[in-house]
Amino acid sequence: MTSTRRTFAKALSAVSLGVAALGLPAFAQAQTIKVGVLHSLSGTMAISETVLKDVALMAIDEINAKGGVLGKKLEPVVVDPASNWPLFAEKAKQLISQDKVAVVFGCWTSVSRKSVLPVFEQNNSLLFYPVQYEGEELSKNVFYTGAAPNQQAIPAVEYLMSKDGGSAKRFVLLGTDYVYPRTTNKILRAFLKSKGVAEADIMEEYTPFGHADYQSIIAKIKKFSSEGKKTAVVSTINGDSNVPFYKELGNQGLKATDVPVVAFSVGEEELRGVDTKPLVGHLAAWNYFMSVKNPTNDAFIKSWSAYAKAKNIPGHKDKPLTNDPMEATYIGIHMWAQAVEKAKSTDTDKVIAAMAGQTFKAPGGFTSTMDKENHHLHKPVFIGEVKADGQFNVVWKTKGPVVADPWSDYIPENKGKKNVPEKK
Repeated sequence: MTSTRRTFAKALSAVSLGVAALGLPAFAQAQTIKVGVLHSLSGTMAISETVLKDVALMAIDEINAKGGVLGKKLEPVVVDPASNWPLFAEKAKQLISQDKVAVVFGCWTSVSRKSVLPVFEQNNSLLFYPVQYEGEELSKNVFYTGAAPNQQAIPAVEYLMSKDGGSAKRFVLLGTDYVYPRTTNKILRAFLKSKGVAEADIMEEYTPFGHADYQSIIAKIKKFSSEGKKTAVVSTINGDSNVPFYKELGNQGLKATDVPVVAFSVGEEELRGVDTKPLVGHLAAWNYFMSVKNPTNDAFIKSWSAYAKAKNIPGHKDKPLTNDPMEATYIGIHMWAQAVEKAKSTDTDKVIAAMAGQTFKAPGGFTSTMDKENHHLHKPVFIGEVKADGQFNVVWKTKGPVVADPWSDYIPENKGKKNVPEKK
C-alpha cells in the first residue's frame, strides 16, 4: 500500500471509529429527512400562499435548531405550482417520487387540494392542508389543519343573524368560481333556509380567479340591500381578487354599518395592499388573528418578525404580519414532528396513528388537538372587525375549541356519514 493510500485508510478508519463512538452508523450524520413545501409563489394565489412557504421554512428552522427529528435535520424541498391546478399534481408527484419527501405541507384552494389528492392516496403519502375548506372530504392521507364549515362559515352567518351582528335578514353569497365557494354556499343556503330565510332573500354570485372589476357586482349588492331588509355579504372570494373587491367597496361607499361583509379568505396579509380606512367594521371569520393577546402569540409574532427581517422577506421585513393559515401551517409542521418522534419513524401509516390526539399550544391562545379519528384540528372560532390599520378587533369568539364536522348535516345526503377517513 502506498503512503498516500495508507494515510487515506487511516483517516477513514478514524472517522468510522469516531462515528461508532457516538453510537451512530457510518455517514448517519449526513442524513436528513426531506419535507415538501407545495405553495403558489406566482400567479393569482401568490398573494396568500407565498407567506405560508416562508412560515413553513421558519418552523423547519425552529425544529432543526432543537436537534431536528429522530436526530436528523429536516431538509425542505420548495416547489412553485404557480396557481396552476394540474401543475400542483405534477409537483406533488415530483416531491414524492423524485425528491422522496416524507411529508408535504401545502395547497390553499380546494381545487389544488383536489388535484393532488389522488397522488397522495395512490402513493400513500401525507399532505398537511392549512386552509379553511368546504368539508365533504375525509382522506386517510390528509390532515386538515384549517377550518371545516362548522368551525368558520356556520358560526359567521349565525353571528350576522344575531342582534350583535346586525340581525341580517338578506344574504349575498359572493365567491370565486370553484369548489370551495360553491360547496360552502350550498351548505350556507341550506342552513339559511333551515332558519326561515326565503329563497328571494338569498343572492348568489361568482367571479373567476383573478377577477378585477367589481363595479357592477357592488352596484347589484347595493340594489339588493335597498329592498327593505338588513343585508349582509358572505365573501368566499379568494386570492388577489380581494384587493379590487375591497377597493370597490370603498369607492362605492358601501360601509359596514349599511351592508357588512364577512370574509372567509381575507386576513391581515390580503389587506396589506388595501386602504382599510373605508373598510372599518367589515368582518372576517377565522380561527386566529394576529391581534389576539396571549404570551404564545406574542412569542410567535416576535419569532416571525425576527425571521422575516433576517431572511429579508419582501413586505414582512418592514411590516411583519401573521394570519390564520400561517398559524395552521405552523401547528401542522410541529405536530407532524411530534408524531414522527412518537412513532420513531416517518412511515406514513405509523405517523398517521401517532397523529391521533396530538396537542400543540397554539398562538390563538388554545391548546390545539388533532382529533383522534377525523384528521381535523379542534379549533376556536373568532370573528373580527377590520380596523383602520388593517388589523382585526375580535368582536365574538367561541368559549373554546370546536370539534370539526366535515360532513355538514345541512346537506341531506351527508346525514349518517361517518367522520372517519376511508382506508383505500
